[in-house]
Amino acid sequence: MEPRPTVAYFTMEIAVDPRLPTYSGGLGVLAGDAVRSAADLRVPMVTVTLLHRRGYFVQHLDELGRQTETPARWDVEGFLEELPARVTLTIHGRSVAVRAWRREVEGVGGARVPVLFLDTDLPENAPQDRELTHYLYGGDRRYRLCQEVVLGVGGVRLLQALGYHDITRYHMNEGHAALLAAELLRQTMSMRGETRVTDDAIAAVRRKCVFTTHTPVPAGHDVFPLDLAKEVLGRHDALEVSGLFTHDGLLNMTYAALNLSHYVNGVAKRHGEVSRKMFGSESVDSVTNGVHLATWAAPAFHALFDRYIEGWKADNASLRFAVHIPPDEIRAAHQQCKRELFDNIKSRTGVALDAGTLTIGYGRRATAYKRPTLLMDDPARLRRIAERVGKFQVVYAGKAHPNDQAGKELVRDLFRSIGTLRDAVQVVYLPNYDMGLGQLMTAGCDLWLNTPEPPMEASGTSGMKAAVNGVPSLSVLDGWWVEGCIEDVTGWSIGEPGRDHDRPRDAEALYSKLEQTIVPMYYRDPARYLRVMQGAIVLNASFFNTERMMHQYITKAYFS
Repeated sequence: MEPRPTVAYFTMEIAVDPRLPTYSGGLGVLAGDAVRSAADLRVPMVTVTLLHRRGYFVQHLDELGRQTETPARWDVEGFLEELPARVTLTIHGRSVAVRAWRREVEGVGGARVPVLFLDTDLPENAPQDRELTHYLYGGDRRYRLCQEVVLGVGGVRLLQALGYHDITRYHMNEGHAALLAAELLRQTMSMRGETRVTDDAIAAVRRKCVFTTHTPVPAGHDVFPLDLAKEVLGRHDALEVSGLFTHDGLLNMTYAALNLSHYVNGVAKRHGEVSRKMFGSESVDSVTNGVHLATWAAPAFHALFDRYIEGWKADNASLRFAVHIPPDEIRAAHQQCKRELFDNIKSRTGVALDAGTLTIGYGRRATAYKRPTLLMDDPARLRRIAERVGKFQVVYAGKAHPNDQAGKELVRDLFRSIGTLRDAVQVVYLPNYDMGLGQLMTAGCDLWLNTPEPPMEASGTSGMKAAVNGVPSLSVLDGWWVEGCIEDVTGWSIGEPGRDHDRPRDAEALYSKLEQTIVPMYYRDPARYLRVMQGAIVLNASFFNTERMMHQYITKAYFS
């Protein structure tokens, strides 16, 4: 019998299965990987999220790179089990019923972590309330705030209705769930018979809460006008306490989570430093993100590790013994991954890439601070590298948020570059980047590219997924790469650490590294390139994984 959960992990999105479009990108994939490792380690955890019946969206790209979106509908009943419990919330003065659906994530030893998907699509609810959980990051600020009421307040109440009475830690994966602290505060006051918020009540709630902040980008921190908050929430004693849930005259979910958590962390050492400056708090720690290795290792590498490293799925650190795997076998496994990626690209687009050509991969959300077009800043320089040093080809993928017009324009810019470079550098942009495509790309490319504007990259995890498949990174020194980059051993850096953003200088550093180091090594010294591939597994995959990450949460946050 599994132990009763004592940790509740709250997240707006989660990737528990490639067939369930209940995530948009890195935050949700990280949540899914964290829960998988919690199951591997038998952490007594229950996860709470929302049931996005229409998903994030399906991306469609025309021949000019213009993005349109359609809902990502899926068979809820075919994947999830409906639970009988119901709770009610008051939103906009209306009673809103909430139910939960369950899916269990099984670990390597058979332990299970339940994931509860909250759903307001019930016949007793008003039509507008039935749609509150339909769209991930859809609608306006009012819609988002209503969703966060369902997640935070509804999540606490449903856990209790389902008999989860022993929760000692509530982990907020980003500030979207911060209203759970308001509900805990209300319940604490009620149990004590208190009519106002006291320091003791705040301290009692704080002991139960953990908060992970994932971004220094302002758009990633939810804020709402107080008038809107009062319309949606009604009067709430906690919101009346100056500075507890508010900052600069706004309901601020990040500051609410900061103020009401006993442990707060960023998601890389560098991000912890940035967050301490950003929030003016020395108490922000860091736990560097990771990936679930058994999920992201391609089948060819799964088989390779099974042959040489017994028990690696239950002991991720043992991948350091990949140093003993014959390089030719790493090469063979990688070539199989490359063929699988290229076959998929051919079926999707009709484009036939050359398996003998250095292939650069770039896959992440299309938004300005990620700088997806940095590689294309100087097409003439790219032509010269391809003609004089060695050929290369590029595989791009990434969605722009439907309301991010600048992000959509970046995708169109990349499509224009495809046409400009066609006779010298083959570039392909794959639509509808998701978990499945991410698995193929991070395993099948030869080099993983990351070009964010420092210090905006909180962590980044796609390069970690590449590492477990022996694919080295070429990245700006930001996020996790500050810790993971050992030059010419695990991959390569773009520029120097800790310096101010300068796009022309970054572009020059990128071109120089390709021209002088990476392309020549790939073609003229393939044995050395293979050693870098092996180094990515031995040094990066063995450390940047969610098993190590979850151990740190256990010791620092959950049971401390």
